[in-house]
Amino acid sequence: MPNYSITVDLSDHRLYLMDGGRVVKSYPVGIGKIATQTPHGRFTIVNKQKNPGGAFGAFWMGLSAPHYGIHGTNAPWSIGHSVSHGCIRMQNSDVLELAGMVGVGTPVAIRP
Repeated sequence: MPNYSITVDLSDHRLYLMDGGRVVKSYPVGIGKIATQTPHGRFTIVNKQKNPGGAFGAFWMGLSAPHYGIHGTNAPWSIGHSVSHGCIRMQNSDVLELAGMVGVGTPVAIRP
C-alpha cells in the first residue's frame, strides 16, 4: 500500500507525488505571485471537493493553512507561472488524477 505525500517545489513550479522517498509523479503548477506568495512549510490536506466552481477548476483540496489549497484552474495558461493568490494551481486533468490518489490527511511540504 502506498505511503503518499506531496512536495511542492516553488522554485521550479512543480508538485511531486512521493511514495516514501521516491517520486511517483511530477506535475507543473502555478503558484502565488510576489504580493500573495504561497506559504512555505508542512501542512496536510484537510478537505476535498469535486467541481467547487469558478476559478478552482475541477477539484479543490484544502490545506491545513487556512484559505490555501491545491486546485484546478479555469486559466490553464497560468500553470508554470507565479500568478495566484497563494494557492497551488494545476491543470484540471492533473488535479483530478492527483485527487484520486491522495486522501484527507496526506502530508504536503511546500519548499521555497
